[in-house]
Amino acid sequence: MSEQVKDRNQIEKEYLWDLATLYTSDEEWEKHFSTMDEKIQKVTSFVGKLNTPQNMKAYLDYQTSISKEIENLFNYASLRRSEDTRESYPQQMYARIYGKYVTLATLDSFAIPEFLSLADETIQEILNSEEVKEYRFNLELIVKQKPHTLSEKEEALLARFGEVLGAPGIVSDNLMDADMKFESVKDSQGNEIPLTGSNFILLQTSKDRELRKNAFKSFYKTYVEHINTLASLYSANVKAAVAEAGTRHYQSSREMSLERNNIPLSVYDNLIDTVHKHMDTMYRYVRLRKRLLGVDELHYYDLYTPLVQEDHKTYTYEEAQEVILEAIKPLGEDYNNTVRNAFKDRWIDVYPNKGKSTGAYSSGTYDSNPFILTNFTGTLDSVSTIAHEMGHSMHSWLAKHAQPPQYADYTLFVAEVASTVNENLLIEHLMKNCEDPKEKLGYLNQYLEGFKGTVYRQTMFAEFEKIAHEMAQKGEALDPKNLNEVYHNLIVQYFGDDLILDEEVDYEWSRIPHFYRPFYVYVYATGYTSAVALSELIMQSPENAKKYLEFLSMGGSQYPLDELRHGGVDLTTPEPIDIALNKFAKALDEAEKIADELGY
Repeated sequence: MSEQVKDRNQIEKEYLWDLATLYTSDEEWEKHFSTMDEKIQKVTSFVGKLNTPQNMKAYLDYQTSISKEIENLFNYASLRRSEDTRESYPQQMYARIYGKYVTLATLDSFAIPEFLSLADETIQEILNSEEVKEYRFNLELIVKQKPHTLSEKEEALLARFGEVLGAPGIVSDNLMDADMKFESVKDSQGNEIPLTGSNFILLQTSKDRELRKNAFKSFYKTYVEHINTLASLYSANVKAAVAEAGTRHYQSSREMSLERNNIPLSVYDNLIDTVHKHMDTMYRYVRLRKRLLGVDELHYYDLYTPLVQEDHKTYTYEEAQEVILEAIKPLGEDYNNTVRNAFKDRWIDVYPNKGKSTGAYSSGTYDSNPFILTNFTGTLDSVSTIAHEMGHSMHSWLAKHAQPPQYADYTLFVAEVASTVNENLLIEHLMKNCEDPKEKLGYLNQYLEGFKGTVYRQTMFAEFEKIAHEMAQKGEALDPKNLNEVYHNLIVQYFGDDLILDEEVDYEWSRIPHFYRPFYVYVYATGYTSAVALSELIMQSPENAKKYLEFLSMGGSQYPLDELRHGGVDLTTPEPIDIALNKFAKALDEAEKIADELGY
């Protein structure tokens, strides 16, 4: 898998995605694109008419139809752009359809304020009518926001300031991605290694501890040099969220973020409180990491490197397919057959090519099959990535086959559940069928790292956000000193006394881009713990798997907490988080036992 990256036209067709379920060619895309201006303008014909059930249904039908068309055009352009980011034509396609999307959103912005400005009895008449029955849940979501929706003029004013209020995040991205320059570092052999924002974590996984340390010091040296700017940007972002929450009559910015998905604050607090009860398990993991790495002192730059320091087996793409199909067998024959067809029907763009977008994602529309971009290199991580993205794709596939377009998209709160269930089933399958203790320890390392990075670390981030926004609401300064102090105390609380806290650690908050999307990171932790609890249920019985697939099929037709409850997880209680972290403890028990047997 170490062969040179090819040009896209050198990769066999069977390893490239087939976009024909969207458009058969760029020419067909252009033909559909040319019809959009007239269709977008037609939205304005509904202005001032949303006061009867019949007119509301006509508007919602048309809005759903044109949104599907825009989504198809946008998706195709986005996927084509990902194939080779050096090509100008796909970039132009993307920019052009993005412009149409913005135009539609602008012209369509009248609808919610107009609907909510109606008399209460008229709103109820529309909600209770047979005509809008298939849209009722979405309309109820809108009505629920009425106390927090401003007048049409006020909403328009806020919308105009949207770009300005979002500027701190954009500026911080530009600063971190484009303007920050890092000094190159030396490895233990004296070789000069370039350091960038994108390769920092990769260097932190290196077996070369001297390289890890030097990269860590150099990386944060640059952040410290910009810390006043970064603190000002983050402070402005938090204050913007607090100000909007007050303007919209919420008690806090946290309440504003969570209420949009009908998530009570108690779910957020319950996550933090329950993770706190399981801190001892994380401290044990830190001690095991120190022991397996054989170091006298465990530093922050030792937290990412693999515990088992040797190369593991690699997989061909065909082998990856088979191991994933074996792993997901508990989800039933229909699920398995759909995934098999996804491989055969070229949902996946498999290998890296020159200019291709990095990373991985799942995309698609109501009218197409899902599409998966990945950059497969044959490692276990690459196999796990396909399983992960296939979880997203199957969630979308099941939802769109069970729901009308208006309910096919699931919420962010449940978005990471299906992907993580697939990852868990994969690692459980690999561990169950592994006889080599050292190889099994490698699988356990990956499993334990998932808990460390996604449950404990993201919960720590969630707690940091909670504290920072509360400080801003009280008028306290979010300067480097105060933010560093908050973050330092959380690191101590979450990782314990066996971790040496280098002074650079206090500045880590400043490099987390998710903080510029307030109260977003907690869903990684709730999603992961839900997925672990659901995986346990799925492996126990086919009936539990059936309930889980019903959950996936709900799309966005119910509140996310209700959907999860149907699947078997109730996040209003500590139970699923306890189940997940007890599973973490059992995996840690097994890792410690193998470490004893291998003489670490």
